[in-house]
Amino acid sequence: MKMREEEKNRSSQWKTFFKKRWVFPAVYLVAAALLISTIVWYQASSNNSAKDPKVTENGKNISGNKNDEPVIEVNQSFENIVMPVKNEDEARIVTKFFDANASADKQEEAIIVDGNKYRPNLGIDIGKNDGSEFEVVAALSGKVADVRQDALLGNVIEVEHEKGVVTIYQSVKDIKVKAGDQVKQGDLLATSSTSQLNMAAKNHVHFEIRKDNKALNPLTYIGQSLTALTEADVNDSKISGQVESKEGTEDVKDSEDTEERDNSQSNETQTEE
Repeated sequence: MKMREEEKNRSSQWKTFFKKRWVFPAVYLVAAALLISTIVWYQASSNNSAKDPKVTENGKNISGNKNDEPVIEVNQSFENIVMPVKNEDEARIVTKFFDANASADKQEEAIIVDGNKYRPNLGIDIGKNDGSEFEVVAALSGKVADVRQDALLGNVIEVEHEKGVVTIYQSVKDIKVKAGDQVKQGDLLATSSTSQLNMAAKNHVHFEIRKDNKALNPLTYIGQSLTALTEADVNDSKISGQVESKEGTEDVKDSEDTEERDNSQSNETQTEE
């Protein structure tokens, strides 16, 4: 009996409590506050996750904080042309580019003696200060267009760039690239070597810059952006012995014509005698 009376009293108390006008509004307010707090907490958690994602791909963090690989590839137009050597401080110019506007002494220094032939140098020959071998690297980013063995030139690598610009590396060995490869500026291409064409240069790399297949003085453009090179007017380049040929220094018509004329005159003199 006492149990039933206690239950009736409790039920009566709850009924009396819920009959009060402020009870239900208070309950709704508490529920609304809990709901709003839950939403705010969820949004704050989502923002924190977005700021510091822990997503990895192939074991590498791709959040952008410590990524070894660049997210955006650098446009090669904004690259400055560099010497095709790993350490420029240890390099020296063995044979300069033949400049038609230079003095006679300077032109003589840029002539390559090949047996009884004289060839104007259409690039620069770079050697190491101590004469030892060195790593040859890409002066600009680009696509390897051609790799070929050539006993006279000492093997050849050609790399294509924008708007008809090509860089050429001759007198190399232990070639690390093949035609079709994409290379970035500073990538290892080969090791310096020797060539039969310019034995006097000993161990070196012959480096050319060509636009629309016309040789330009590399020393003019090293340190300049590729844009400056692509905008150059090759018709204003007065380069003696310049020819449109993939063989570069190997084909220099002027020197061969001069030699033929000299031989012809010599034969005529002998005939007269």
